[in-house]
Order: sequence, then C-alpha cells, then structure tokens
Amino acid sequence: MEKTISKLTGFVACIPKNHIAFVGRFLGLLAYILDKRHRRIVRRNLRFIYPQWPGERVRQVSMRVFQNAGVTILEICQMTCLSSKDILNRVRIRGEENLVNAMKSPQGAIMISAHLGNWELAVLCVSCYLNKPLVAPARQIFPKTLDRWMRALRTRFGTILLDKKGALPKMARMLRQGNVLGLLIDQGTKFSEGVEVTFFGKTVTATPAAALLARRYNSPVLPAFCVREGDNSLTLIVKPPLSLEKTKDSRADLQANTQIMTDAIEEAVRAYPEQWFWFHKRWKRHYPHLYPEDLARRQRRRKKRLTRSIKV
Repeated sequence: MEKTISKLTGFVACIPKNHIAFVGRFLGLLAYILDKRHRRIVRRNLRFIYPQWPGERVRQVSMRVFQNAGVTILEICQMTCLSSKDILNRVRIRGEENLVNAMKSPQGAIMISAHLGNWELAVLCVSCYLNKPLVAPARQIFPKTLDRWMRALRTRFGTILLDKKGALPKMARMLRQGNVLGLLIDQGTKFSEGVEVTFFGKTVTATPAAALLARRYNSPVLPAFCVREGDNSLTLIVKPPLSLEKTKDSRADLQANTQIMTDAIEEAVRAYPEQWFWFHKRWKRHYPHLYPEDLARRQRRRKKRLTRSIKV
C-alpha cells in the first residue's frame, strides 16, 4: 500500500499548480455523485444549521463542500514534494503581526483552528514561517500505512506530533517551554471529556483543552485558518488573541472561554461555509435523530457484539 500511495502522490505532484483546482473539483464532484452516505450527512447538517436556505442552495453548497475536499486532498498530496520556500510562496499570511507578537510570549502560544480550507497546509506554513516546530496533538489514522504517511508529511519541517490520547500533560510541558500549540477544536468529544457550548445556535460538546491550558499558563490564544480564495490562492488568516475570562470561578471561566473559542470557529465557518468539513456528524450527541442510519448501524453493531459475548 505504501508503494501505491507513493506512486499516487508522485503523479499528483506532477500536476501543474493552476490545474490542481480543476482536477480536484472534478474528483470532488464525482465523489458527490457516488458517495451517497456522506452526501446525505453534509446535506442534513446544512439543512439543520441553515433552515432558511432553499433546497437548491443546500444542494449547491453541498457540492462545493465535496469539491473543496477534492482540491484539498490533491494539495495535501503535493505537499510531500514542496520545500519550505515553496510552502511560504504558496500561502499568503494575513495578520502576520499577530503571529509575530504571539511568539514574544514567554508562556508560549495556542493557535486554534478547524477543518476549514487546507488545515494541513496551515500547520506546515506556521512551522516554516517561524522556523520553529509547531506542536500538535493528532489522532491515529487507520490503516496504519496511511497514518505513517500522514505523520511523515506533518513532521517534514519539524512539527512535533503528540498522541491525542492523554496529550494534555505533554501539551502543558510544551507551553512551559515556550512552544506554539496548534489545536483543531471543531470536532465533538465525549460527554465525559467536554463541556457544553452552542455552535450555530445548537448545543454541542467541545474540548476544553485550549481554555484549560490558556488559563493555567496565561498563554495567548489566536484563531488561525488557511482558506482558499476566489482565485484558488491560499491565505493563512491569523487573528488577534482572544479576550478570555479569568475570574475566581475557574469552572465558569472554562465554560465561558470554550464558548468564546467556539464562537471564533463559527465565525470562520460562516465566512467560508463551502470550505468546512461538513462530513463531521458534529451534532450527533445532542441531536442523534439527524443521523438515523448511523444510529441504526451502531445499534446493529452493539447487538452483534452482545450476541458474540453470549455465545462465548
């Protein structure tokens, strides 16, 4: 499989930069037509969040979500062949002064982001620009061959990857050493591991890790997003540090600051709705009725496991 991935990335790397968007959109459109399950998830998410949208707009944005994913996948493949100079030439940074100022913090800095635009390129861009490794927790990908390939890509310019499971103590140590953490905080967590916030006016569970670390170490928290512009160029938008709460009530602060960070993610997604990864079943924990087929699938799996345990 590794040889297959290598050949594929080598082929994609040969596609001229100005053709990548066209080919990626074509592949995304093909996936939109063929992938019924994810097309259904994307449409339901959009209808849930934008009930005022007519059906045609939901359909059009859903299609663009797939097309953006197609372009992003090809760009990620090309990243394996790009030098540090290539990365910096390919991405324009807006809010550069915010990034530079954050680096002056002795308590390190936390950059929060989302699966928006080309989030993988954002990690490499920051590492190349700072000439200093970014620290990022990452969940293992299956199969393992793909996980090894992605880890090699993400660490090309020194990025330090931490196993997402049990990463909090390591992230704390990295902040104390003055490092920069990069956290994707737009996905859900278990009820036992998250706090409840509102996202697009709907209740969700979000990770409090960034809020907890920022409070404990007084580290600035900067929203940053690598988005695709109308001319297919990429821009890394680095916003000023968020104004966070810090009172005597640490639990209330944790809730309030996680909400502030979630609001920053929502603002970016609203600005570029077709570039967010709507394939997430983001509202499944509080609104499972949105995904009845997936709920039924989980119930069938539980029943099979129960049957096996009884037989044993």
